[in-house]
Amino acid sequence: MRTSPALLAIETAAETTPPCPGGIVRALAELLEKLAADTVSEPSTNKNGGEEILLDTELEGFRYLLLRMPRPAANRIQLSPREQEIVRMVAKGHPNKVIADVLNISCWTVCTHLRRIFAKLGVGSRAAMVAQLLEISAISLDSRVRPDER
Repeated sequence: MRTSPALLAIETAAETTPPCPGGIVRALAELLEKLAADTVSEPSTNKNGGEEILLDTELEGFRYLLLRMPRPAANRIQLSPREQEIVRMVAKGHPNKVIADVLNISCWTVCTHLRRIFAKLGVGSRAAMVAQLLEISAISLDSRVRPDER
């Protein structure tokens, strides 16, 4: 699992002034080159969050940590059973009115569920919702419309 590193600066002395940004960049570049050359030793792992400490150094009174953070789980999205049923029916191509009739709820309630699903997924359309859920394997390909079902 490859993730992008995060750079944190932690001040160690309250009365020091921040160092020159150009000097920090040069020093960090040198340290990164040295780190890349020292591939023999494995990076240490923090047991709490699973992040890897790639670089831990102090430069001109400031401590710098270069961390590789774990990639958030893509399928961390939690949909309620009702939302899952609505997603399945939308993936099959059913309009809100049909979904409302089948589930014995109002069209307004279907719209409310869809708005909440869109917000959870960060999408703005039914097609984007289905595409994202297929991408993260939250729904299967057989949830989509088959030509013989129309």
